[in-house]
Amino acid sequence: MKSLTWAGLIAGFVLLLFGTVMVFMAFDRNSHSNSDTIRPFLITMAPVWAVAIASAMVLLRRPKD
Repeated sequence: MKSLTWAGLIAGFVLLLFGTVMVFMAFDRNSHSNSDTIRPFLITMAPVWAVAIASAMVLLRRPKD
């Protein structure tokens, strides 16, 4: 079960990185300045990363006896 959890976390992290790059490219495609890209990107991806980190912490927490 432990290796399955780690494999799932690694797969999720790879997908999160890929999704982050794709979102950045989507915002950057039609922008005219840096602020047109960075601000919406951070507003979109910061909550996604926060939820991903919180879920990883929950999954990796040691069970209480």
